[in-house]
Amino acid sequence: MRPVERLRRALAPCLLIAGSAGAWAAPAATCTKPVYLTFDTGHMGVAPLVAQVLARQQIQATFFLANERTQPVASRPAGTSLDEHWAPWWKALAQAGHDFGSHTWDHMVWRGDRSGALILQPTAGPQTGQRLSLSPAQYCEELARSAQRFQAMTGRPMRALFRAPGGKTSPALLKAARHCGWHHVPWTTAGFLGDELPSDRYPNARLLQQALRDIRPGDILLAHLGIWSRQDPWAPAVLEPLIVGLKARGMCFATLREHPDYRTVGDAPAPRP
Repeated sequence: MRPVERLRRALAPCLLIAGSAGAWAAPAATCTKPVYLTFDTGHMGVAPLVAQVLARQQIQATFFLANERTQPVASRPAGTSLDEHWAPWWKALAQAGHDFGSHTWDHMVWRGDRSGALILQPTAGPQTGQRLSLSPAQYCEELARSAQRFQAMTGRPMRALFRAPGGKTSPALLKAARHCGWHHVPWTTAGFLGDELPSDRYPNARLLQQALRDIRPGDILLAHLGIWSRQDPWAPAVLEPLIVGLKARGMCFATLREHPDYRTVGDAPAPRP
């Protein structure tokens, strides 16, 4: 029997239970073995599916926002993840109680430090692919721009959380962000869900098995709203079986508002004049 079929049969009872109304809803007060599911933006091709799964499973997640290039999705044309076509989607997520942080505006990947400046390479926006030298203040403006757009789309403030694209940081970058009030959120080792890995070498069945085996309470999990380079999309095959499987192991899902390291983080700081 193929590995995918074995996994599907093993999880079938859980999926049937999950289909009943409220069967997996865990009151926050009794969430003693939490895991923290987080999503970074991407091409948004699986974004509607992700929202549907979270609603069906009655769980909340934390989203890190950058203005990335998008695929056409249903009636939405190709554009960017924070454009007007996606604004109602983000507003609905905010109304559903999810948590939000910045992923920089142009998905700026740290490449090095030089003479008091940060060397960053955007993978989105008009300077895609260029290596830019930003001052600490300019980097803070890059973080704040996503927060400003989020508030304009949803009418709600973003919290002062951020995740550096690719998780790439340096002491200088973290110091710059802290100085202007931002708190960095990495992921835990077991929480790397692998949706950005090549699917020929890391098929969905393998990623699901690994996550169900290795994730422990307290882990921060990382996935994306679409990865351009992955041929076999991760979310349709893995997301809901993973949630159901972790619930079957006694775990529950919480946003970073409940995480001991991030629960006291307040609203995103306003840009400095």
